[in-house]
Amino acid sequence: MQSNDKKIALVTGANKGLGFEISRQLAKQGITVLIGARDETKGKEAAEKLQAEGFDVQSIKLDVTDTSTIETVAKTVEEKFAKLDILVNNAGILGGREQLPSSVSVASVKEIFETNFFGVISVTQAFLPLLHKSPAGRIVNVSSGLGSLTQHSDPNHALYDTKLLGYNSSKTALNAFTVTLAYELKDTPIKVNSADPDSCKTDMGTDEATYTAEQGADTPVWLATLPEDGPTGGFFNSRKPIPW
Repeated sequence: MQSNDKKIALVTGANKGLGFEISRQLAKQGITVLIGARDETKGKEAAEKLQAEGFDVQSIKLDVTDTSTIETVAKTVEEKFAKLDILVNNAGILGGREQLPSSVSVASVKEIFETNFFGVISVTQAFLPLLHKSPAGRIVNVSSGLGSLTQHSDPNHALYDTKLLGYNSSKTALNAFTVTLAYELKDTPIKVNSADPDSCKTDMGTDEATYTAEQGADTPVWLATLPEDGPTGGFFNSRKPIPW
């Protein structure tokens, strides 16, 4: 079993894009990072890249829609580290760019929710016992400004015209999970927050996005390493609160 002094972080969907960069930035702070990836080969390749940079990272096969892999990973982390300090629920899917509420298939919306919402609940519940063993557990749910009902209701907001029923509503639901879980854990050292990384130049954001993955990872990493007096139950972009 590894020494209990070093922080242990698990990042889901971490073999590429934003999750990979979040892993890199956490590892830069001397944290042991477990790269959760649905594709075992891609996870190992991602871990090797960061190991080559001298970081303490390990790959771990984790499909957030598969309960059996979640349970296996939780057991492995418990046996190897006896705790978890940071959980970054980053894994997510867009589900295509044609999601008009009048025509998007219910099956498509369900598929998006399986990863973006139900998967987060499953992973979080499985790892909560280990997060309780940390002196300063942190849960970061990687959400999106597209999940903000306030922003979507404002005709003058930049996101007003981006109406993707499945994706947007899955992130709204994710934010609700953040609020309710933070309330449940308010008398514990665990902090729970949602992060809006903005549109990043990743496979999901494409090259048309405004920000780099490095810029997008900054807020999730900040929330993952909050001090004792840091916020909980909030929604943040560029380290500043944004409306639900």
